[in-house]
Order: sequence, then C-alpha cells, then structure tokens
Amino acid sequence: MSTTIPTGAPQDRGSEQSIEQKAVAGLSQGTIVRRRFVRHVGAMSALVVLVGVIVLAFTSVGTVIGGTGTLEAGSTGQLQINGFRIPGWWPLDWFTQYPIVNGGAPTLTLWPFSLGEHPFGQDTLGKDIFAQVMRGTQQSITVMFLVGVVSLVVGVVLGALSGFYRGWVDSLIMRFTDVVIIIPIIVIGSILGKIFGGNAIVFGIFLGILSWTGLARLVRGDFLALREREFVDAARVAGASNGRIIFRHILPNAVGVIIVNTTLLMSAAVLIEAALSFLGFGISYPDVSLGQIISEYREAFRTRPWLFWWPGLFIVILALCINFIGDGLRDAFDPRQQAKVSRRKANRAVAAIPSIQGVTMVEGPTSPFDNERQTDSFAGPPLSPPSDPTDRRGDRPKDDQP
Repeated sequence: MSTTIPTGAPQDRGSEQSIEQKAVAGLSQGTIVRRRFVRHVGAMSALVVLVGVIVLAFTSVGTVIGGTGTLEAGSTGQLQINGFRIPGWWPLDWFTQYPIVNGGAPTLTLWPFSLGEHPFGQDTLGKDIFAQVMRGTQQSITVMFLVGVVSLVVGVVLGALSGFYRGWVDSLIMRFTDVVIIIPIIVIGSILGKIFGGNAIVFGIFLGILSWTGLARLVRGDFLALREREFVDAARVAGASNGRIIFRHILPNAVGVIIVNTTLLMSAAVLIEAALSFLGFGISYPDVSLGQIISEYREAFRTRPWLFWWPGLFIVILALCINFIGDGLRDAFDPRQQAKVSRRKANRAVAAIPSIQGVTMVEGPTSPFDNERQTDSFAGPPLSPPSDPTDRRGDRPKDDQP
C-alpha cells in the first residue's frame, strides 16, 4: 500500500480537538455541569417525578407546623392535631374515621378518570388511605431532607478539617469517626424513635447526626489530594487564609463527590425511616409514616392488598428518584464522562474541520518482479524488473561473454 502526501493538511492544532471539547469550549465549569445534568434523561425524569410527589404530598392534605402532634378535641368536639395546621385541597384527614364506601376498596378509576371518595381505599375503621399515604410521604420527605442537610454539614466540615490540617487534628477526628461508625443506626434510631416518636424533625436531625461518617471519609480523601495541588500553593503565596483556601479553593473541587454521596444518604434515610416505623420505633401514632402504615395493616395483606400497594409504591418512588438524581449528578461532575453527540452535531463538527486533500491509498506491487505496470506516487515512472547478473547458460556474467 502506498500513501500520497497530503497537500492541504491543516496546520492549526485546534482541529485536533474532539467533538466534546468543541461543544464545551469557552464555557465555565458550572455551565458544563448544568448542561450535562439537564441532558441526563433519567435524572431529569426523576427530578420531575420527585417534585410532583412533593407538591402532591404537601398540598393535598396540608401540613402541621409546631405543636406536639397529638390528638385533642376541638371546639366542635371533633378530634384535631395539636399544632398549627395548614389545610390542603383534599377534604379528608388521616386520623378521622369515615363511613366505609365501596367495601373499603379503592374508588380510583383510570377510564374514565375519577378519584372518587377514597381513591386509595379505606381500612376497617374507615380511615382514608390516601390521606394517610400523603401524610406518611410528608414525614418521609422531611426526614430525608433533614438527614441530607445535617449529614452534609457535619461530614463536610469534619472531613475538610481532617484532610487539610492532617497531623493530630486528622487523628482526633478520624478516631471519633470510627467510634460513631460502630454505633448501629437501627439501635440508636429505635431509642430516639421511642423518645421523640411522632416528631419527624427531631427524628431526622438525630439520624443525620449518625449518618455523616462515610461522607467525612470521602471528603478527607479528596482534601488530602487537593491540598498538594499547585493552585493551593498559589493561594498560600497570595496570602489567603486557611479558611479561604478550604472553602473557596479546595471545597469547590470536591463538590461532585459531596453531592453524589449526599443523595445516596438521603435515599438510605427513606428506607431507614420506613424500616424503623415498620418495627414500631419510628413515627408513632397519631401521626403516620409509610413504614407505619405497612406495619399496621400487615395482617390484612391477603384480604386488602391495596393497604400495602400505595405506601410501598411511594417508598420505591422516593428512593429511586433520589438514586437517579444522584446518578445524573455523578455523570455531570465527572470530567471523564463523555456526552453522547447526535449525528447532526457530529456532522457539523466534522464540517468545521479543514478538509485534508491529496490523501489516497493505492495498491502497490506485491513483488518487484511483477510483469504488470504499477504506479507509485513517490517514484513516478513504472518499476521494471532488474536484470539477472548471471548468464543462464553459464556461471559467468554476461559482460564477460565473448
């Protein structure tokens, strides 16, 4: 095979950039992360579903602010929750017993679409399951976000201090982290649930205090690597304080690991709260949670399965949405992830590169003794077979023949 020398090859090295590099040229890191996250189909779908669930849960049956959360008789003689309740658009609540309709089965129909009086059904006492599931979803979401916020603050601060200062500070914080790690969350959560049962805010705060250890270790590892980078030395030379270096220079470079791990903690918090409530150590009566609903009606699994469908479905939705969002954030913050480029954008990027002219591949001779005329772009004239230096009739060369 022979190759013709390219006559119009581009000299500028910018043409060697990949299509992905051309797509993000001139953009800030925040813009690149935001664009990658928005283009992640799974993460955006999960974000839309999660926002929809949050809006549905907090606007349907309303919410209660402050108070003890216990039931008390109102001025009209009806039971009401102690605290300031913001009403929602759903007329029923989660603690009142109503007349049983449709044998307690769900009245929700998809075609024609109709919610009915009790779309998720009723229990044997006549309580509305839709209101209970919405209230339980509120509790799970509250615990989920509180665990995420508390774990984020405690884990980032302790991990940053440990990785930046090293020495005795690192040893002290890591030994304290080891002590917290060996404490079983289920056992401590059970004790806290019995002491502060019914208060999702206090329950979520205490769970967050016990869930920061993994995040602190990850942040410490990132800080140990980043503190040796050139930009940190440049900040020290410029006179920046340790606090400014930690929070303005190193921490933004570790934000990817922090956000992804925080979303995983929030997803685990939903399952931990449901498990503790199922065991009877989480949110207690008269308030409800998704795990408590499943635990309360576990004996009626065969006869009234709809009592399990809806709380279980919302537990799965919350956990999956947080996991998908975390997966999208991981891909967005990871610079090694290459975005998929559509065919149209690929063609446009290739068209922007100067064309390479004069490159041809032609077949060359397989042997210098071939009888066929072969063209070589470097040699020009056809190749001819060399003459035999010896005479076929003897051993002497032809020049020595008489």
